[in-house]
Amino acid sequence: MSDISSGADSTEEGPPGRRPGAAQQNLNLFRALRNHRNYRLFMTGHSVSGTGTWMQLTAQDWLVLELTHGSGAAVGVTAGLQALPVALFSLYGSVLADRYRKRSVLLATQAVMGTLALVLGLLTVTGSIEVWNVYALAFGLGLVIALNKPAWMSFTYEVVGPDDVSNAVGLNSATINTTKILGPAVAGVLIAAVGTGPVFLINAASFGVMELVLYLMREDEMYFKAPAARAKGQLREGLRYVREHRDLLMVMAVMLLVSAFGMNFTVTDALMSREVFHTEASSFGVVTAMMAVGGLAGALLSARRRTPSLQGMLVGAAAFSVLVIVTGLMPSYWAFAAMHLPTGMAMTAFNTTASSLTQLSAPEEMRGRVTGLYVLASIGSNPIGYPLIGWLAETFGPRSSLIIGGFASLVSVVATVAFMAPMAAGPLARGTALRP
Repeated sequence: MSDISSGADSTEEGPPGRRPGAAQQNLNLFRALRNHRNYRLFMTGHSVSGTGTWMQLTAQDWLVLELTHGSGAAVGVTAGLQALPVALFSLYGSVLADRYRKRSVLLATQAVMGTLALVLGLLTVTGSIEVWNVYALAFGLGLVIALNKPAWMSFTYEVVGPDDVSNAVGLNSATINTTKILGPAVAGVLIAAVGTGPVFLINAASFGVMELVLYLMREDEMYFKAPAARAKGQLREGLRYVREHRDLLMVMAVMLLVSAFGMNFTVTDALMSREVFHTEASSFGVVTAMMAVGGLAGALLSARRRTPSLQGMLVGAAAFSVLVIVTGLMPSYWAFAAMHLPTGMAMTAFNTTASSLTQLSAPEEMRGRVTGLYVLASIGSNPIGYPLIGWLAETFGPRSSLIIGGFASLVSVVATVAFMAPMAAGPLARGTALRP
């Protein structure tokens, strides 16, 4: 392995001693799309399927509130049940990501997720849906995500290779945030017009598009070696690798704690919109879209960087935590919605930097396992965080869930830095990243 300086790159930006012009900088921003046909296909499917996914998440929260007459705890339980399997099984999914072709894993898991959305939609449009059905299907979706997510994240590296992976991760985040704008906005309109059921059916259809683009990708243009052979101790090997690289361990620790305490907008946005500001479904979608606009800006800024740094990740985590607290203090609906712009920007900058550091720091033969640990850190804490935030909201009011959560997130970042920074002396801590 070799170190890559955060201020250098193997590709020239222009003639020596001359800064690239605006047009060339724009090309650099979208270089992964320009350089890789497979990535263009991947982004097409990601855009369609991602929009459907955010439509379903918005409709699912609203459906649970309708079925339970506004129970914040029920929304938290639903989100927690969807995240619980990730905590339990994502490490097993990470082993599968190294053991099998990642595209094959994605083809199978996308098909199952589409089927689950179809079942939820049919139950809802026929009037047969009950809250326990939503709980069960959310848990089932979580099981599939546990197998899908490590392969999905590490697949980006295989599609674009090491030179463009940081750019691709930033563009992936930009796509997620764009679909996060479109999905909730469209869902809000559809919920008001025809109810939640058709939203779930549209999401089921969107998975078919993702299946098609995965099938159309050219395998001879991908960057991968033969999958790792089945062997004992593969999971322990991945755990040992992260433990021995303290800078990478620090990335995981910060992501785990900030996700658990601060990233609970799945629960808090619905509660603040409905219970504090007494808005309708369309206004709830606007709040989510505002965060996505900020997230899109953060993702595009991250995509312009050649190499991410640990320091940048920590600044993003701290800024996000402070902004969550401020969001919880906003006195009006529009002030609350407006605060989602900088909050989304900070959150996406933090997430994108952490994800890029993880992928660039993992050796190819165990990238799936290291990425799986990152998935566990980013999502696996939600089964505790979501119900806890829901309980805080129901007991002390929705505002308290944001204020207390943001404060706990900030304290966690400071404590992690104070405890682990002296031990994190690897290339990430020096502002560089490892690459095979």
